[in-house]
Amino acid sequence: MIDVLLVAVAEVPAETLAAAARNFEGMNVRLRLASFAGTDGLPDSPLLAERRSFAQSSAALGRKLAASAAKAPAPKRAWTHAQRDAWLLRHARKSKVLVALDAQAVYTVWHLARVNTSAHACYGVAAAVRAVTDRRERPGYYTRTDFVNALPSPKAAVRAAASRTRRLPKAVARRAIGPRVLRTDPGARAWRMAVGAPGLPENVRFRLAKRVGDGLRKANRPSGAVLTFNAAAEQTREPRHRADLLRTAAQLELKRGQVPARLDDAVAAESACADLSWRKGNGKAAAASLARGMELAFHRVLHFDRTESPMAGDPGAYLAALHSGAAFTAMTAASGRAEPAAAPPSDRPLRLLFVTRKNANFLTEIRDRYEDRADVEVRSLDITNEPPLDALVKSPARMAAFRLGADPAFGHTVEDHLRPHLDWADTVFIDWCTGPAVLFTAVDPGTTRIVVRLHSFETFSVWPFLTDFSRVDDVVFVGAHLRDLTVAAVPALRGSGSAPALHVIPNAMDLGRYDRPKSDDARFTVGLTGISAVAKDPRWALAVLKLLRASDDRYRLFLIGADVDGSLSLAARAYAAAYEKEVAALESSGAARRLGQLSDVPAALAGIGVIMSSSVRESFHCGFVEGAASGAVPVSRNWPFFADKPNGAHTLFPAEWLAATPQEAADRILALTGTEEVWRAAASEAAAHARSAWDWPVVANAFDALLLSPSTLLSPSTSPSAEGGESTEIRAFQP
Repeated sequence: MIDVLLVAVAEVPAETLAAAARNFEGMNVRLRLASFAGTDGLPDSPLLAERRSFAQSSAALGRKLAASAAKAPAPKRAWTHAQRDAWLLRHARKSKVLVALDAQAVYTVWHLARVNTSAHACYGVAAAVRAVTDRRERPGYYTRTDFVNALPSPKAAVRAAASRTRRLPKAVARRAIGPRVLRTDPGARAWRMAVGAPGLPENVRFRLAKRVGDGLRKANRPSGAVLTFNAAAEQTREPRHRADLLRTAAQLELKRGQVPARLDDAVAAESACADLSWRKGNGKAAAASLARGMELAFHRVLHFDRTESPMAGDPGAYLAALHSGAAFTAMTAASGRAEPAAAPPSDRPLRLLFVTRKNANFLTEIRDRYEDRADVEVRSLDITNEPPLDALVKSPARMAAFRLGADPAFGHTVEDHLRPHLDWADTVFIDWCTGPAVLFTAVDPGTTRIVVRLHSFETFSVWPFLTDFSRVDDVVFVGAHLRDLTVAAVPALRGSGSAPALHVIPNAMDLGRYDRPKSDDARFTVGLTGISAVAKDPRWALAVLKLLRASDDRYRLFLIGADVDGSLSLAARAYAAAYEKEVAALESSGAARRLGQLSDVPAALAGIGVIMSSSVRESFHCGFVEGAASGAVPVSRNWPFFADKPNGAHTLFPAEWLAATPQEAADRILALTGTEEVWRAAASEAAAHARSAWDWPVVANAFDALLLSPSTLLSPSTSPSAEGGESTEIRAFQP
């Protein structure tokens, strides 16, 4: 005779109990029913030896426990009553099969399985029938206790033999972790509690958490999966398992466009694993952990697809878990160079090599200038034209392993392909501090001078940490605020000694081509250029337009450039959807017009009387400066990312160009476009300032000083933000 205990928390329909009894006919079983919803009206059955109804009486629990139970979910509330009933506990110990008839009873049956570790614990009658059949066919096996329960039993798992314990997640997944269970609140909650229960072996908890978390994702409960992984991580001490659980939870949240609740813990856990591997001498494993940690810390959802970023506050505090790690410190350690860079040659032309990877948009004026000079010989290298090198750029983990001395083949490949270029060049100018900068600093450059220009994207990426700045002579930033942010984030750029010299030189722009007559109706046309990135925040400009039209409906907004790209992540998609809804409504009334990407931007700017920068952050914002140079009145948002920093839009542009809120921007536009005379005077003054400060003939002097006469560069102004290293800031040069 096999005793089977049926447990129900929800009301059991009469037909369900009758069907259950029929399933057990002829199997020599004795059924007992424990119901927390009453047994009145249930049919009799010869197999049903006893049935007991448990009234969930608050008086039976005592005042404090009753108050706690009242706030608990139904599964936990039922167990609070069940664990105090002698009849239920007695029969739970005697029964060979424990069955949860509904999802809310799973939690109680799981606890009963801890009382009787030799019993099958099942969810549903079908699973119970299979358990009874198995026991009848293998009676000798079940005199032992090293079997697998259908619901997780920590005590049973602790006692199980290793070979059987390894099969626990598969058995659990097969019998109880199904979408039907996990789609219900009680079922999902019960499994989260099971995964986070104390006493489970580390390996069992890890595999079980993976099974439950994956099941919750398939059941379209990603939030539940995140809670499951984090709950399991709380009880996990094994570093690799804990890091995997926290990282998986963080990745799920990032995929949904959210900032992970435990992002810092996930990055710190990967850093701890890297340190552990590094101390054991396993550089490749340490590099893989660092790559995973940096991938989380610099995920695009955190920095590019929202109007906020955790780097906006204190970058050093945000990256503290990485900065303090032994493996990270080793990876970013200075390798140095055998010889200092040589002075420019005096007996032949300077050999200047420009290096890019696809994007050379900001090099046109610079490269053209030196190609036209007799005292400079120019070559260009696009890394995409060197397939072996381009393949290396796509693997930050390999780059990290090389920096840790664990991938010498990486260095050999770079040496073979770059040494001819380094032997030829006197100066290498690498535009963008991305993969090419990592490659050129992976080998000793000899006496060749290395110059790297960093724009903005790189500061929010892994690339500066993989670049060996002890082999870089000069780093060029396009804005002082960007320099300050990058220096705070990248320890290798701080201090004297091996740190490179830091310079601030604006982007090269030919502003003369924007000097065209304005049409008369341009006064009421506001322009915004470059809107594809969320950080451009064109919705701020739409808010300004609405305020303008509340005063005068002649104002309209022209949007130049590709629309906000919502395909990059759910966070970007959410912003793009909100933007689309607002701009479409304004388009329908004729207030806004999307011009898209244009081949002749100067011609379009001739019809724009006010140029706006609505961004939350910029490195320089060329389109805004070009608009000012065209004779449009400039109105820039005081980029919030840098508004409270020593440098930002408030130090780059004249104070009268700035506005902190849409209302301030609207007030400035209304004041400066009130009459034709006021508008043209303000526009002329702005154009004169833009050309005198940022036109290419002016900025070209700074590049000549940098590339041709580096000894004269430290003259215009010196900034303290490099903390001991040389830093120059080029604001305006006279030709």
